[in-house]
Amino acid sequence: MEFKDYYAVLGVSKTASEDEIKRAYRKLARKFHPDLNPGDKAAEAKFKDLNEANEVLGDPEKRKKYDELGANWRAYENQPPRGPSGQWPGGGGGGGATYRTVTPEEMQDLFGGGAGGGDPFSDFFHTFFSGGDAAGAAPGRRTRGRSKRGSDVEAQTDLTLDEAFRGTTRRAVVHRDGKERAVEVRIPAGIKDGARVRATGEGADAPPGGTAGDLYLSVRVLPHSRFERRGSDLYTRVGVPVTTAVLGGEVEVPTLAGTTLRVKVPELTAAGRVFRLRGHGMPTVGNDERGDLYATTEIQIPPSISPEERQHYETLRALADANAGAGDRR
Repeated sequence: MEFKDYYAVLGVSKTASEDEIKRAYRKLARKFHPDLNPGDKAAEAKFKDLNEANEVLGDPEKRKKYDELGANWRAYENQPPRGPSGQWPGGGGGGGATYRTVTPEEMQDLFGGGAGGGDPFSDFFHTFFSGGDAAGAAPGRRTRGRSKRGSDVEAQTDLTLDEAFRGTTRRAVVHRDGKERAVEVRIPAGIKDGARVRATGEGADAPPGGTAGDLYLSVRVLPHSRFERRGSDLYTRVGVPVTTAVLGGEVEVPTLAGTTLRVKVPELTAAGRVFRLRGHGMPTVGNDERGDLYATTEIQIPPSISPEERQHYETLRALADANAGAGDRR
């Protein structure tokens, strides 16, 4: 069984205050939430560790016990199994106190239904903080009752990239009490392709004495004709006239917000040069951060030229040929 350094998990010192622990947990929980990292097993594991660390360090009694545990945790591990009251035999270590853990169902209620299923806590947590006989279906696990609840309902919806940028709503139809019911689901700005939005209590009917299931709306973000999304960043292409590419100047870059930005182009800019526009990418769900917008230059060849323009281009070509010939003679 591996010792869990909960302070390291949250990235705080052992002298951190309750507010510091709370802030650290909230920040990391938003970052690694399974709904924002669909299919990412590493993020799912990190999210479970964060929840477990917060469950211990966020509770003064559990934190005190954990701090007293310290490097002597193996001595606790080698104690005989605890009795039904949760007391360590012989009066060792536990002090007879019992501790309530968070069930997987409560994990869903607290954190958006993305806990990944199964038991969200480690053997280490159950050995020292579950407060009951660890014997059961598996060593180190405590049997917990599950509340009765209706089945969850899955649905899918397509969003344009513009809708994902600004946030929107979708109406889903669910069957409740033998009738169809329309549910309005708010989709936050910045949502990623493959993410799920949860509407609590909008799933299948509640069983007797239980609660209704939840509605999960899976999101598919459709491709955009002008912008490509990579994480929180956006990529687009911007046309640069030949004269501007050679002599320098300014070009206008469109944004997904519907505005345009003027970008200075230095002289002799080649095709494929990338300009980074900070903070003009996608918003991030749960905070005020934004990605960046990357504009790649494309040299624009005029569709037609006037006789006067042709004369100037021919003069330039003759000058370029003369300069090239002079270089060869040298």
